[in-house]
Amino acid sequence: LDAQRCPFPLRRLGAAPFSTGLSELFDPSSSVSKRRSRGPVMAAKKAADGTKQKDGKYKHTVDLPKTTFDLRANSVMREPELQKLWEENQVLKRVSERNTGATFTLHDGPPYANGDLHMGHALNKVLKDIINRYKLLQNHKVSFIPGWDCHGLPIELKVLKSMDKATSDALTPIKLRQKAAKFAKATVNAQMNSFKRIGIWADWDNPYLTLSPEYEAAQLEVFGQMVMRGYIYRGRKPVHWSPSSRTALAEAELEYSENHVSKSIYAAFKITSPSNSGLLDEFLPNVCLAIWTTTPWTIPANAVVAVNPELSYAVVELQSLLESESTSGGKQRKLGSILSSGNEKPFIIVASDLVSVLESKWGVKLVIRKSFPGSVLEYCRYLHPVNGNECSVVIGGDYITTESGTGLVHTAPGHGQEDYLTGLKYGLPIVSPVDDEGNFTAEAGQFSGLSVLGAGNAAVVKYLDEHVSLILEEPYKHKYPYDWRSKEPTIFRATEQWFASVDGFRDAALDAIKRVTWVPSQGENRIVNMISGRSDWCISRQRTWGVPIPVFYHVDTQEPLITEKTIEHIKGIVSEKGSDAWWYMPTEELLPEKYRDKASEYRKGTDTMDVWFDSGSSWAAVSAKRDGLNFPADVYLEGSDQHRGWFQSSLLTSIATTGKAPYSSVITHGFVLDEEGFKMSKSVGNVVDPEKVIVGGKNSKVCCYRNLCYFLVLRSEICLNLVQEEPPYGADVLRLWVSSVDYTGDVLIGSQILRQMSDMYRKLRGTMRFLLANLHDWKPENSVPYSDLPKIDQYALFQLENVVASMKDGYDNYQFYKIYQITCVAQLLYYVMPYA
Repeated sequence: LDAQRCPFPLRRLGAAPFSTGLSELFDPSSSVSKRRSRGPVMAAKKAADGTKQKDGKYKHTVDLPKTTFDLRANSVMREPELQKLWEENQVLKRVSERNTGATFTLHDGPPYANGDLHMGHALNKVLKDIINRYKLLQNHKVSFIPGWDCHGLPIELKVLKSMDKATSDALTPIKLRQKAAKFAKATVNAQMNSFKRIGIWADWDNPYLTLSPEYEAAQLEVFGQMVMRGYIYRGRKPVHWSPSSRTALAEAELEYSENHVSKSIYAAFKITSPSNSGLLDEFLPNVCLAIWTTTPWTIPANAVVAVNPELSYAVVELQSLLESESTSGGKQRKLGSILSSGNEKPFIIVASDLVSVLESKWGVKLVIRKSFPGSVLEYCRYLHPVNGNECSVVIGGDYITTESGTGLVHTAPGHGQEDYLTGLKYGLPIVSPVDDEGNFTAEAGQFSGLSVLGAGNAAVVKYLDEHVSLILEEPYKHKYPYDWRSKEPTIFRATEQWFASVDGFRDAALDAIKRVTWVPSQGENRIVNMISGRSDWCISRQRTWGVPIPVFYHVDTQEPLITEKTIEHIKGIVSEKGSDAWWYMPTEELLPEKYRDKASEYRKGTDTMDVWFDSGSSWAAVSAKRDGLNFPADVYLEGSDQHRGWFQSSLLTSIATTGKAPYSSVITHGFVLDEEGFKMSKSVGNVVDPEKVIVGGKNSKVCCYRNLCYFLVLRSEICLNLVQEEPPYGADVLRLWVSSVDYTGDVLIGSQILRQMSDMYRKLRGTMRFLLANLHDWKPENSVPYSDLPKIDQYALFQLENVVASMKDGYDNYQFYKIYQITCVAQLLYYVMPYA
């Protein structure tokens, strides 16, 4: 509409607002006004005189359409009435019980109970509802159990932020858990009412909540089975750690920013003794290993430098600065003390293939003095640039390339996955001098107390520069992991955590993926790549609001006590009292009879389980436990981001304990964007709220011609083109939009799209009304055999059969947008109506 011209054009601004022609429109005495009002006036006059209009004498000779199906939906009033009727009469349950076909189970992925619904929730639940209703019409027994994910850090943080610091500091764990449970349950009720208003059919009286005792007990059963199979272990290894949330994170809890800028440095570590080959003797004592890192704060934890044995390396001599580079780079790019004039320049070892790149990067002439394979550098000794200890050069893996850096990798086993594996290979200590808040510990010496992502990082760079170990410092923009909750950067940090060993069942998981139907098909490749390349799953969290890891630690030795009997005993307690019992019951009562005489020697663990382990156990708590459901479920349907989330965690827990996938088919949909194709954001103001789409929003009215409106320019209030800015469309228009989009990719929604959907809904409703009205007096005994029908009627029925077959194919293949095209665009409105 914005592109259209206002019927009152701007070129008339020079004329009076009520000049000839225009004034007639508003003048009560004008002929135009009289002609418009004559009909209603005459009707009112006759009604006042008591005159009754007579029925036409020929009315009974005409078969006029008749129907009680209104043209106007009146959705705001009628939809809640219909939904109440469905709920009171248990329509879903009664229809399902009446059906005689096989059971169909679409297992609901639990949305997180921490806020209002957004358009992604609406898209997801309506897609599920379309599938369930179609299966009901196909004579299947359908029971849809809605679920909610109720544990985890987001809820805990919301509770803590709702009170002042003094109050939050005084909270005991059990009090915090009670407040978190109350918040989660209130959110569940609010979201449930919103889903009902969208028209979703589900067993709302019996949802599953991950905080319910029976669910938590089923989750502990899954955990116990994995323990008994040897898939759960405790170890000290680097994990993604969030200083802002003070807990470990799994891969699925990370968001990767493409715009993160790190302080990257090239540094030189001085060689003290070469390998036994004597290859570097002629360059001693002034030869160094050059490394590159985007995390200078990890250098205090450096243990070795790794090289690739397959690469060629060179000793290069640093000569004069290149004129074009000596003054370039501005304030952000800084030459280190090694390149500063006046200092003796050492020989530097780098990968041969990177000499020309580094020459340009450093702005200095590099002359190759000797080349050799990387393997000869193994066991060279160099001086640690911070603590002065002697360290070794070791052989790393194929992660060492010449795509960036220097070809030599600074390795800190406590701060990186590849570093950790290299450390295991060489038996290196796992040093990680960083605390839970991301600050250096006393183990880091002079840097103690400084934030590794702030002042500590800068302090390390400054120290290297002052001790003639810095070659170059510059900003580096790259992809970097952020905490998905706090939106703050994370670090790699070695801590004691509980892990699920994916290697133990990786091959079985990959084999099971092949037997699952993936819609769209590229989803299979995506999850295969994720499972193939993932490391062990860190399942422990250092938070209070969650299901506890049922383990006891020996007070003196810190050895964990976790057996089949201890897990089974705790599972029994949790099934009756809920997981709060872990916090308020004494250790003596939590331990089984066999260990109670030694209860004083043990303490309870304080770690909780990853929320992905919570939701990933839903198949065990719902599909495999409740009557009338299938395991494996027939369908899982969620957003495409769940390949690294719920789809994956459900698959891993199910394969580890049952040997099979928890689903037969997996359907994924894209994200909901605004109608310009941008991500919705409150700060931008482009969020489309499903509740406002249904019941309406602001009551302010605007001209549908916006800035082209003649009266808007005049600040006049008599514009005839005013429309409500956020009109109430009702749930059916929202559901029609869901059916119209190809959900396998990202989908768009906005005011223009909703107006188009509303227009199409009115046309569809008008078509249905016309067809129903024409059938008001039809009776089965009036049917005519197909062979006796005229050719045009036979052709119409032939086309109808094709339409029905195409629509059924669309439902069976979950391609609902094709049904929309057939119904609203291609066939019904433009083909059936002329024949009707």
